[in-house]
Amino acid sequence: MRNFLLAILLFIVACHAQAGTVLVLGDSLSAGYGLTAGEGWVALLQQRLEQRGLEHTVVNASISGDTTAGGLARLDAVLDQHRPDWLLLELGANDGLRGLSLKAMRDNLDAMVMRAQARGIKVVLIGMQIPPNYGRVYTERFAAVYQELAARHRLPFVPFLMEKVALDPALIQADQLHPNAAAQPLLLDTVWPVLEPLLR
Repeated sequence: MRNFLLAILLFIVACHAQAGTVLVLGDSLSAGYGLTAGEGWVALLQQRLEQRGLEHTVVNASISGDTTAGGLARLDAVLDQHRPDWLLLELGANDGLRGLSLKAMRDNLDAMVMRAQARGIKVVLIGMQIPPNYGRVYTERFAAVYQELAARHRLPFVPFLMEKVALDPALIQADQLHPNAAAQPLLLDTVWPVLEPLLR
């Protein structure tokens, strides 16, 4: 009986020791644009962690309309403030939709990954894709930016956040860009298989 109680105590201590902070740095897709508080996939992530007994704290530092340049400009301050253990990096969609330089986008993401890793923060890269009306060459090169960075830095990688919702109009808001409330659990389900093993 004594050994059993000791084992339980050690398990509880281990669980508490592993608890950490998960920082999400993204744009409107993670900021919950057009949704009420608590509906976005990042808020649902905190709920799921609690339901699974994973005592991590999720901090959402996402800003609607943000680009990779904006993310890079505020990265150090955000990391200093929250001191996360994990960084979920979800930026680039606005770079693509504005037709900005893919080289600059890649350099910005690369710099963010390296700055976070230099602090000992584990980075998860969350990729995006853009509509085909931007042209085959641009859309393919856009997607390749994430693939190349994930391979170069050996990052846990979610290739396309909107994979489960992008082609279903019933899951998109009236602006035809942003996922609605019904889509948010599907966004989380896209990220979860990559993220869960890391947090355990």
